[in-house]
Amino acid sequence: MSTRAQIVMAQPEDMEALSEVIALSFHALAPSVWLIPDTDERSRIFPGYFRLYVQDAIERGRAYTTTDRTAAALWIPVGEAGGPAQSDYDTRLAAATGPWIDRFRLFDALLEKHHPTGLRHHHLAILAVDPDHQRRGIGAALLAAHHGHLDESDPPTPAYLEASDATTRKLYLRYGYTDHGDPIQLPAGPQMFPMLRRLVQ
Repeated sequence: MSTRAQIVMAQPEDMEALSEVIALSFHALAPSVWLIPDTDERSRIFPGYFRLYVQDAIERGRAYTTTDRTAAALWIPVGEAGGPAQSDYDTRLAAATGPWIDRFRLFDALLEKHHPTGLRHHHLAILAVDPDHQRRGIGAALLAAHHGHLDESDPPTPAYLEASDATTRKLYLRYGYTDHGDPIQLPAGPQMFPMLRRLVQ
């Protein structure tokens, strides 16, 4: 079976498994360490935090996974005037992140500041592959699944994402993304890279 054939749409019953996969995949990333420096706290809090995103993508966007539920790509449609916020997001964010809520609120605000405005697009909120399954083309297959959907729309729909570091930025350049403004600088922390894919590649 090809990697692309293993890509399926996530279902509500997949929320817990995919939240754990994302938490594991993102655990050591520099922005994650900036959010919660303590590794044990990060392991404890991240699954509940990422569940907010998995649920949102399943309910009002597109959530892709693999048949073995070892990867996830979460896409949210955004209109020209921006996208509606998740219902009770701040309350649920506070419940998920506890004493780290202020850091997560700042993180959200910094990302939102760089988000495209006046442009209908789909936001790749999260792309994650279990560390034991990386370097097998799964991430590329997840991207291709939704890029095909975006390219077939009339007119083709742009895509936006925030690359977590310079290495992933270079990876996304290969898939038709270009830099969208200046890097996102986390205070006394790492940079992230806003990127936009406008045209069919």
